[in-house]
Amino acid sequence: MRKRRLAFGAAVGAAALVAAMGAAASAAPVPSTAHTGLVALPISAPRVPGLITAHRTASTDCVLPDGTTVSFFHCYTPQQIRAAYGVSAVAPISVGGHTVPNLGQGQTIVLVDSYGSPTAAADLQHFHDTFFPSLPAPSFEQIFPQGNPQFHNTCHSNGLSGPCAAALWSGEATLDIEWAYSIAPLAHIVLLAVPPAETLGVQGFPNLFKAISGEIAATPPGTVFSMSLAATEQAFGGAAAVQTARFDKVFQAGLAKHDNFFAAAGDFGSLGISKRHKETGTFPGPSAWWPATSPFVVAVGGTQLQDGWTWNPSSNDPFTSTGAPNPAYWASTGSGFSQAVWNESFGPFGTGGGASVIYLRPSWQQGVDPGFGDHRLVPDTSWNAAVNGGVDVFITAYPQFNCGNTTGCWTFFGGTSAATPQTAALVALVNAARTAQGKQPIGFLDPLLYGGVGAADYTDIVPKHYGSAPKNFAGAEVGVGGPVFKSAGDLQDNQLWQVPVAGYPTTTGYDATTGWGTPTAPAFVSALAVMP
Repeated sequence: MRKRRLAFGAAVGAAALVAAMGAAASAAPVPSTAHTGLVALPISAPRVPGLITAHRTASTDCVLPDGTTVSFFHCYTPQQIRAAYGVSAVAPISVGGHTVPNLGQGQTIVLVDSYGSPTAAADLQHFHDTFFPSLPAPSFEQIFPQGNPQFHNTCHSNGLSGPCAAALWSGEATLDIEWAYSIAPLAHIVLLAVPPAETLGVQGFPNLFKAISGEIAATPPGTVFSMSLAATEQAFGGAAAVQTARFDKVFQAGLAKHDNFFAAAGDFGSLGISKRHKETGTFPGPSAWWPATSPFVVAVGGTQLQDGWTWNPSSNDPFTSTGAPNPAYWASTGSGFSQAVWNESFGPFGTGGGASVIYLRPSWQQGVDPGFGDHRLVPDTSWNAAVNGGVDVFITAYPQFNCGNTTGCWTFFGGTSAATPQTAALVALVNAARTAQGKQPIGFLDPLLYGGVGAADYTDIVPKHYGSAPKNFAGAEVGVGGPVFKSAGDLQDNQLWQVPVAGYPTTTGYDATTGWGTPTAPAFVSALAVMP
C-alpha cells in the first residue's frame, strides 16, 4: 500500500496564523508556508506520524476508497454527504416525459479557480468511476481564457504566483469540480482557470473578473458560479470601496440574467490576513473576507458534520510532544448525528464570518443580528467544512497532493472551499426543478433566504459542547476582553483557538458564523421550486 502524505493544503497566511497563536504554535502542526495570494485553498489533515496505518486499528476513523486507513480523522463519500443533507431525497423531476431523479440536468456550474489543474478531467472521471459508475461520463470542460499556465507539475519557488501557486490551486480546483459534481452529477461543469493567484488590485482580481464576465456572457441564464477564493476586506486599503464596486458590476450583470454567485467565507475564523511581507501580517480586530461580503454574492460559511460519530475530547491538546495525534483529543464515539459551527482547534481553522467594513446592510438583511451594527453580515448559509469530517478527493496533479507518483491518490479535504461548490450545486438542483416546470431560474438567492427560506427550510446551528476537556481558554489570557472561557470541545463561535482576535457567537436563528445554518435539501429545493 502506498503511503498517503496528508498535508495542510491551506497555505496562505500560515506564518501569520502561527504568529497570532503565540505560544500555542509550538503544540500545533505548521501548515505549508508557500504563498499563493488569494485564498481560500483546501485544507487536509496534518502531516504527522501515526495517521496512516497498514491495516484497521481501534483508532481507524476513515477508510479511503482505495482501502487506505486513516486514524483519528473522519471522512465522507458523496453518498454519505448526499444522505446527511437529504440530497438524494430531493423530489424527482420530469425530463422528456419521464420522471427521473433530480441530478442537475441541463444546468451549468462554473468553478472559478486560479490556474486550474492539468489533470482535472481525468481525476473527475476517476471520481465518477468510483462513486457514480452507473451515470453517464461527466460533462466537463476546463477553460483558460488567458492562457494555460500548467507548469508541468513542478514547484521550485516561493512566490505569490507561478509553479508553486499553481500546485496548491490544483488541489482547490480538484476539490471544487469533484464536489460540485457530487451534488449535481448531470450538470455541465466548467472549470474557469485564470492565472495568477496574485495581489488584490493589480493582477489577480482584475484577471479573474474579466474571465467571469466572459462566462456570464457565454453561459445560459441561471448559471451558478462558485468562488473558493477570498481576501480580507482590509487588505484592499483605502481604495476598497472603489475597487470592489468595479468588481460588483460583474456580479450585477450576472444577477440580471438570474445567475447566482457563491463565495467561501474563509477558513481563518475572525482573523484577517494582511498583504504585508507576503501575507504574514494580521489585523488586530475581527475581519471578514471579500468577495463573500459583497451584497451581490451568497456567502458560504462552514459547519462540522458529525454523522455516525460524536467527538468526545478529554484534552485540549491535539498532538503529543512527538507530534503524533493525542488520542485523548481525537476520541469519538461510534454513533450520533450533530452539526456545529466549524472551529477546529487543532489547526486552528474555522469558518469566516462577521461584519463588513465596506458594505452597509442590504435591504434584504435588515433586522438580523442588530447588535452587530448596520453593515453587511456574512455568511448567509453554511455546509460541512470540517477537516475532521472532510470529503474524499482523488487527485493526480503535483507531488504536493498525488503522493509523489503520477497515478494519483485519494485524500480528503475540508474548508469553506469544500462547502461552497456543494452549496452552489444544490441551487443547480433548484433550477433543474424549475426548468422541468417551465419556469425561469430562481434568481438571486439571498433575498429569498432572508425572506423566509432560511428560517423554514434550514437546520439551525446552535452552540455545541463535546467531551470533557477543561475550559482553559480564558479570553484575558490571549488578550481578548469579555466572557470567553471555553474548551476545545466548546463550538460556540468563530474565534480561533488561542488567537487574540475576538470572534462572533453562534446563536439560535441567524448568526454571523453559520448564517441561517445548513439547508435541508428536499425542503430547500421544493420551497424554491414552487415559487413563481
